Amino acid sequence: MPVSIIQLQRFSGSSLPLRFAKGHFATNHSHINYYVDLTMTKHRLSEARMAAEELTARFKSTTIVDTILCLDGTEVIGACMASQLTNAGFTNMNAHQTIYVVTPEHTVGSQLLFRDNVAPMIRGKHVLILAASVTTGFTALAGVEAVSYYGGITEGICAIFAGVEECAGFPVVSVFDTKPFGDYDSYPSHACPLCKAGVKIDALVNTYGISSF
Repeated sequence: MPVSIIQLQRFSGSSLPLRFAKGHFATNHSHINYYVDLTMTKHRLSEARMAAEELTARFKSTTIVDTILCLDGTEVIGACMASQLTNAGFTNMNAHQTIYVVTPEHTVGSQLLFRDNVAPMIRGKHVLILAASVTTGFTALAGVEAVSYYGGITEGICAIFAGVEECAGFPVVSVFDTKPFGDYDSYPSHACPLCKAGVKIDALVNTYGISSF
């Protein structure tokens, strides 16, 4: 499937590529007319650092971050953010003056689970939720609910790409949004106009990538 690339200038003057394909795609929660490929940004250190710099710059020095909860395979970006936040002297209430970078397990019902050895990194901590993308908001909302359940305090939601500006009462801070596309849209699977028009699905997409038909 042809993938287009837009080079977008970031605040630091560096250029971070946005890779995408237009078509008809099905996710776990919706149908979308653009697939945004975040694979390289999540796993390539140079791009992960640039994404982390962009997100870190959006939080004021008064933001307390003890833990970064990484969803959708964003651990590399989360580690970069933790390094940048601690180097920048951000307020930190952790007794060791550091930041935990954690990732949850998923139950069969798609709920988030933290084992007993990881739960203390959430309990009583100020948690920043990091996702690869926030389009419907289901994944980020699950993160907020899990943090609350395990006794943590959500301080914010951030993502590489976002199709919404708000989720669970928090503004969604993102590196990229839908503005470069113009006609980006997300639909409930039962109300997808592309399906109703008889347009076949090009691929299934999720946090791991894309599977074309």
